[in-house]
Amino acid sequence: MPLLTVQNISMSYGERRVLDGVDFRVNKGDRIAFIGDNGAGKSTLFKIIKGIITPDGGDIIYHGNTIVGFLSQNMSEQDLSGNTLKPVKLIDLETKMHDLERVMSKSEGDALNDLMNEYSNVQAEYESFGGYDYDHRLNDALGGLGLSGISDRTDFTGLSGGEKMRVCLARLIVERPDILMLDEPTNHLDMEAIDWLEGFLSSYGGAVFVITHDRHFIDSVANRVIELDGGHITEYKGNYSDYKIQKEEFIKTQASVIANLETELEHQLEVKQTFLSHRNISGYHQREKIVDKLADVLERERSKMPSGYAKMSFAATPRDTEGRSDKILLEVKGVSKEFDGNVLFEDVSFELKADEKIFLCGPNGCGKTTMLSMLSGKASGAAGTVLIAPSITCGFMGQFVPFDDESVTCFDELISRSDLQTTEARTLLARFGFKGEDVFKTIDMLSGGERSRLYLCCLLNENPDILFLDEPTNHLDINSREILEDAIREYPRAVVCVSHDRFFIDKCADKVLGFIGTSVKPYDKYEYYRRDLNSAKAEDKQETEKPAKKPKQVKSSKEAGQRRAKLRDLEKEIASLEDQQKELEAAFGVNAKGDEYKKYGEIAAKLELLYDEYFALSEEN
Repeated sequence: MPLLTVQNISMSYGERRVLDGVDFRVNKGDRIAFIGDNGAGKSTLFKIIKGIITPDGGDIIYHGNTIVGFLSQNMSEQDLSGNTLKPVKLIDLETKMHDLERVMSKSEGDALNDLMNEYSNVQAEYESFGGYDYDHRLNDALGGLGLSGISDRTDFTGLSGGEKMRVCLARLIVERPDILMLDEPTNHLDMEAIDWLEGFLSSYGGAVFVITHDRHFIDSVANRVIELDGGHITEYKGNYSDYKIQKEEFIKTQASVIANLETELEHQLEVKQTFLSHRNISGYHQREKIVDKLADVLERERSKMPSGYAKMSFAATPRDTEGRSDKILLEVKGVSKEFDGNVLFEDVSFELKADEKIFLCGPNGCGKTTMLSMLSGKASGAAGTVLIAPSITCGFMGQFVPFDDESVTCFDELISRSDLQTTEARTLLARFGFKGEDVFKTIDMLSGGERSRLYLCCLLNENPDILFLDEPTNHLDINSREILEDAIREYPRAVVCVSHDRFFIDKCADKVLGFIGTSVKPYDKYEYYRRDLNSAKAEDKQETEKPAKKPKQVKSSKEAGQRRAKLRDLEKEIASLEDQQKELEAAFGVNAKGDEYKKYGEIAAKLELLYDEYFALSEEN
């Protein structure tokens, strides 16, 4: 049953046409993954459907009484101004029922019968909106998204940006709209929350329409994939794995069609020239028409080819690694880390070999970024020892990358950090998606994803012995992520990486260091770690549900109060830093200065440490 029709939607920003006659339907039961490069226009189309933006042309048609629920990436577009998470509609119906109950208690006869009929209608409407089990479902959703015990709050201003997003997501999915439109819902979720959301959306009774770069999420949830590329959409049946097979087959077939047309065009051009050389003017003009038609057909078929199918090709400069694969570059012995008496991790020991790829995985706040900073020498204050082999070079890429001079071009940045000649530099930049005039873009005009690609281009060309990466896929679209994966997998050096991207981990990790409680254990595969983590959570739940005979230690009310006060202070500090980040982000790409990007990076690093401390303290019993 159709719920929504998107009909011939067009939208331009200046001379750039982001949507060009887009047509599709959303049906009940659809679980659509909406994918495409960053900046392709996905969020724009969502806002057009929701009515936030008016398109240049086309229509959005709602069938029947379709209700659309929309979760934006931008928290300023979400309403958390009320003092309760319950929808205004339910609050109004509850108030109406209470008023009717009060009047009915003082009425009798026909008047009472009329009031009872009205009450029955209001009650039926309240039930249809899920009023009677709303609180229960909301608490389930909040718990699944990692925010237990928050539903009774009356002030949400102190929450971090990630917490606000999860609150809005929980409230939205519990309201059960006909179409759930979610713009990057997994951005602020840890692994457990993503698992819960995948299960919820997979069985959702309405339709789900989600923008995401999380390929594992798409595989788990989607039964349709819509790709936006060059203003046009292409639809695929199934999940992400199905999409990849269908797209690769299409590219293969389309490449063959284009090659045949190019051959035929070349042949017709030769025939046309032959007619001209033999003074056969009639034949020449006839062939000229054929050539023009073939050229039009060729251009049309070329336009069908995905614009990014050969966009980038990451590659590290090969170096001789013979006899080095078993060399120990990094040795960690009995390392532990605390924040204000709260243990993040303890007694961690492992080794890193010369060409090994180790991924740090775990829930938000477990200490992954803290450990990465410690291993790379950017943080101290931990117990234990970290031994690094002599003469080892290290490279580090955080979640936001700073450049010393934001006014230089991409080309100049690479040249200044290498001994490459002009042709070599331009060839390397092209592999990272900077082609033609893009190489002369100044750094302050780059998007977050472009900055990451340029930084990786320079970093991989330097070939450090150990490459430390903190969530390197965060700013990248799917195409860029896959090419980055190829680069990391083929990189002839060691890599230590923090990531929550399950596709990335599965494709590149030789070993996973999984955080479970305060322990960090090695695993051959990510799925083995997830199995242990789920088992540990189940055991903790059973222990929690057992009646306590006699607690070994009871936290005093004074200690509990101090803990709550500390959490409030952390919430305020986190909220303040996130606000500073937003102010800086608003200036990016508009002649921003290098010190602004540096400040942004410093704030991001501090936030990671505060998140670790906050989550460790909030999970303390």
